[in-house]
Amino acid sequence: MTKLDFHEFLIKINSIAKIGLLYSKDPYALENYEEIRSLSTAMIEKFNEVNLERPTYFTKNVYPTPNISVRTLIRDEKGRLLLVKEADSGTYSVPGGWCDIYDSPSEAAKREVLQESGYVVEIIRLVGILDRERDKKKNDLSEYAIWFEGRIVSSTGTHCHETTEVSFFDMDTLPSLSWKMPNQDFARIINALKNNETIFD
Repeated sequence: MTKLDFHEFLIKINSIAKIGLLYSKDPYALENYEEIRSLSTAMIEKFNEVNLERPTYFTKNVYPTPNISVRTLIRDEKGRLLLVKEADSGTYSVPGGWCDIYDSPSEAAKREVLQESGYVVEIIRLVGILDRERDKKKNDLSEYAIWFEGRIVSSTGTHCHETTEVSFFDMDTLPSLSWKMPNQDFARIINALKNNETIFD
């Protein structure tokens, strides 16, 4: 992770707490996340000599932009594609997820692969940047998906709770894929991967 100064560290902690409050179901965890959010907000206010309840550059309205996610395509020596089985859906996806603040896209991609598969990877190239708006349900957040190609450097042998299986599959006989892998976009990305192309939109 990129070295953070104190101000960036506070905002990073605050954002982690907000994510925890959004996704956690455990009441004790929610209490802890709320305390962390409250404390970090107070520290940000003190550090910047601002009141976040008033209009400031922390709370001002900004031009709406899409959320950014990353996915990393990884092949083994036989050309098979690495997929992870999602714990919540029981279907497979390419390792990936949302970008966190202060992470570059490639840093976010490597982190997601490590968490979901246990593999340490290097990013080789950009395969594509795709607008996922046409695949979204009504009222879903607008999203750009950044697709990388990666190469395995080493393995930790463990993965996070979000995944239950890590396997390589022949690209012509893939298992049931997650809704996060829309057919049209995924076909385009796999074609770009095979042909060493970079695609967009």
